[in-house]
Amino acid sequence: MGNITFTMVKPTAMRKGFATKILAKITDAGFKIQALKMMQLSKVQAEKFYEVHKERPFYGELTDFMSSGPIIAAILEKENAVEEYRKLIGATNPENAEEGTIRKMYATNIQENAVHGSDSDENAETEATFFFPKNERFTDDGKLV
Repeated sequence: MGNITFTMVKPTAMRKGFATKILAKITDAGFKIQALKMMQLSKVQAEKFYEVHKERPFYGELTDFMSSGPIIAAILEKENAVEEYRKLIGATNPENAEEGTIRKMYATNIQENAVHGSDSDENAETEATFFFPKNERFTDDGKLV
């Protein structure tokens, strides 16, 4: 079990002004932020990031959506980070998410479900590296990871 996971606050949650509430919920749950940036993905970047879904019917819509506005990308640190974060964000479909989870509180629908969360330790590292080189990751006391 790893100690990092990766997340993105998605464009609709950003447009609705939920970013700070989502980040507060994350830190209140005991996650430390190793890296954080706000940016807008290009269509090419979104396609590369979600390449694993390339053959799926929703790929085009997903990459259009994820490149439609700013996102916040972050590396989160906590013991058993991937599993703990998956519990915090709730089910992919907000209709099936438990009360109090990020997706239940802030998602619009299954695609615009407020946040991305890594699904494995391996993917967490891959996704984190996609956005943040090692010299942009910091510990709580300001040292490089």
